[in-house]
Amino acid sequence: QVQLVESGGGLVQAGGSLRLSCVASGGVFSINSMAWYRQAPGKQRELVATITSGTLPNYADSVKGRFTISRDNAKSTVYLQMNSLKPEDTAVYFCNCNAKVYYGLSYSEKSSWGQGTQVTVSS
Repeated sequence: QVQLVESGGGLVQAGGSLRLSCVASGGVFSINSMAWYRQAPGKQRELVATITSGTLPNYADSVKGRFTISRDNAKSTVYLQMNSLKPEDTAVYFCNCNAKVYYGLSYSEKSSWGQGTQVTVSS
């Protein structure tokens, strides 16, 4: 099992910046990809950014050029640097991890979610 813990959310003014962190831990696993999602009140959960082994990062059009996803493999941590924040970025941000979770010499592919961290951008 993989546990994910997000941190770094908070209240900022429009135009400000935040950096979210997500640490994966527990068991024996190999991460295939990590991603950030967000969900605003009354809206569906939205994919914000992904970083997958062997590929370039991918971003939603709404955050492209403002957000940067990065990954520290040694620390099993993914970051989301958010610059030029807008009120419409206000949401609960969730970390997601797709990983091979090993049991002996075999594994199962699992998707795990963090508890979410609140980002509020005031105007």
